[in-house]
Amino acid sequence: MTFADLGLMPELLRAVEDAGYSEPTPIQRDAIPIVLSGRDVMGGAQTGTGKTASFTLPVLQRLAPHASTSTSPARHPVRALILAPTRELAMQVYESVLTYSRYLPLRATCIYGGVDMRAQTQILREGVEIVVATPGRLLDHVQQRSIQLNQVKMLVLDEADRMLDMGFIPDIRRILSMLPNQRQSLLFSATFSNEIKKLADQMLNEPQLIEVARRNMVSETIEHQVYPVESSRKRDLLVHLLKTTIDAQVLVFVDTKFGCSRLTHYLNRCDIPADAIHGDKSQQQRTEALEGFKNGTTRVLVATDVAARGLDIDDLPYVVNYVLPNTSEDYVHRIGRTGRAGKKGKAISLVAPEDRSNLAGIEKLIKLTIPVHTVEDFQASGVRDHSDGASTGRRGRNEDNAGRRSRGSADSAAPRSRSGDESASPRGRSERTRTPARKKSTVAADGFDYAKPYEASDAPKAPSTKPDTPSRANRPVAFLLGGVGRKG
Repeated sequence: MTFADLGLMPELLRAVEDAGYSEPTPIQRDAIPIVLSGRDVMGGAQTGTGKTASFTLPVLQRLAPHASTSTSPARHPVRALILAPTRELAMQVYESVLTYSRYLPLRATCIYGGVDMRAQTQILREGVEIVVATPGRLLDHVQQRSIQLNQVKMLVLDEADRMLDMGFIPDIRRILSMLPNQRQSLLFSATFSNEIKKLADQMLNEPQLIEVARRNMVSETIEHQVYPVESSRKRDLLVHLLKTTIDAQVLVFVDTKFGCSRLTHYLNRCDIPADAIHGDKSQQQRTEALEGFKNGTTRVLVATDVAARGLDIDDLPYVVNYVLPNTSEDYVHRIGRTGRAGKKGKAISLVAPEDRSNLAGIEKLIKLTIPVHTVEDFQASGVRDHSDGASTGRRGRNEDNAGRRSRGSADSAAPRSRSGDESASPRGRSERTRTPARKKSTVAADGFDYAKPYEASDAPKAPSTKPDTPSRANRPVAFLLGGVGRKG
């Protein structure tokens, strides 16, 4: 089957051919004819299977009769709204819209947070038919009255499950209340849950369910590997793998912004070019980090789950879970960055003994027992023993406690010498007069001072405007509360 067999118009077929595509993917083959017929769709497919084009192409064709070369903003109202959870995914969808609409006089724009609203407002006021947006920034423009949604004919909700994870569902419901009731709605997601079904019931009208693979299934082109390791040695194992096993670019996922920055700092100290991307980065910093990774300047991109969706990189062979996700579905989205479009990829997970419950949940979700690989001097036990390991750990702690109690009883039963009899306890006085332990340093081995992670040492201090006064540091707190020095 070719794209021409799907009923696409010549302008779209020409754009698809220019993009280098000849045959539609399964999700495109199933979804495009249904969307062209005007029905609502609830679509599910593995990430990297061409899901974006499955709704972009039919949306453009349905809007083609409204295309106009007029410069009047009134001739270009917002007719299609595409919502995405992250800036990166919104930009990816927007680029697809531009690619496939190059031979149609339709206007499109992308609005997201982290940048100045004024440039976005100017484009919206000039008139656009297609708006790709993140929910928060869209509501900002609604509040500023720079966008009108009363003529929207088509609504697309991409990565609905990620919307749920990021807490956007209340914003989505607010946006739904602003749209016309008579519209075509499409909901696409890599995974489904009961909450997503409830949202679908609210926004879709007798939808056609399209699933090209069973739910939460991972691509068969991805090889999964687990490396047991203690938490304290994860970064050393990662460096070892990067220098001996992983011979290409790699996307590394961590769980926190601070951990993301710290791991990036350590990798660069080990002469491994790395950059970080997380929610605290500005849009310019995130764009530069992605560009450096795509053009090969950066070998390792360390990211939080904000990059799990919308990060489209050709031929990314490796994904490393430095920290396993707490939600099993996020594992599917993380590793979906590799093995795309039928290409092979590897998903490596560094698993500490305390991560075994998360590993068990992931294996249950994807219905696969992930092979365990070990590296000499980095092994850790108890990763696969989900139940026995936990009980063994509790039993070991109980035995240790019992041993301490028995030793304490024996010590209490032993005769004690009088305080003046030093010969009966020759170590007693020396232990009391032992030199106090040194204060623990806050500077880690990698040179990162975690006591002051965000303090700018070169920031100029503001000049004091208060006259010199005696220090109040020694005054009691009660004085400050009015409790000292007052009578009656």
